[in-house]
Amino acid sequence: MPVTFFNNVTLLVTHYNRSRSLERLLLAFEQLECKFGDIVVSDDGSKPEQQAYLQQLQQSHPFRLVTTPKNKGLGNNINKGQDAVVTTYTLYVQEDFVPKAIFPAHFKDALDIMEAEKSMDIIRFYAYFRYPYTKPYKNGYSEMIFHKSPLYTNHLKFYLYSDHPHLVRSNFFEKFGRYVEGEKGDTTEYRMCLNFLHQKARGLLYDEFTTLFDQANSPDEPSTMARSTWRESRNPIFLLARYFYLKVKLLRWTRDFITKKYLTK
Repeated sequence: MPVTFFNNVTLLVTHYNRSRSLERLLLAFEQLECKFGDIVVSDDGSKPEQQAYLQQLQQSHPFRLVTTPKNKGLGNNINKGQDAVVTTYTLYVQEDFVPKAIFPAHFKDALDIMEAEKSMDIIRFYAYFRYPYTKPYKNGYSEMIFHKSPLYTNHLKFYLYSDHPHLVRSNFFEKFGRYVEGEKGDTTEYRMCLNFLHQKARGLLYDEFTTLFDQANSPDEPSTMARSTWRESRNPIFLLARYFYLKVKLLRWTRDFITKKYLTK
């Protein structure tokens, strides 16, 4: 397999107490012969034994480690990691993802698009759900189109930005502001979504978005994000409750967007 070297891209990985998952991610990129100009691992105050393993990993998988003495949350972790990036582009990946064999070729397409389209702000490679309003772009990507009218009733339209694996320009703080700190991860992501929408960001999502990365959590290193079980239940009562919950959420988020609530940029 030929080496693919993205010298103007930094792989930025956020990490918290899942050093074996990080090792798996780094090994996967190496096995794909996918190399970057730099790798930054931003750790959010992991336990001492995890910190020690990170330092061991640096010997066999060179990366720059950015740490903090205590856990400060997702916003601080991304902010300090992004501050350390010096290349033109950032590939952001959380430590529990694993790239698949076809990723390098499609990532090259994404990078070519970003270099040609100066107005393109984000290209996403993974999602739990398809973005609801899109138009075909090229190379298997579609452009996400945000409609502020509540007549477009899918609340997922607000997630033009996502903290799943994506490519951005490394100076995007200048346009969209920094991540809010001191909030839960979902709130941090939501507020960056609003910043993206208010600044009229352009973004693409790979059409077959489950084919570029796997998200893998082991019993030893489970996900650090907890979800409400009632939101995922198939019980008819819960499904009805979720339907009305999402309609209220749509109206509330539309209000937040119109009133520019939470806007940090």
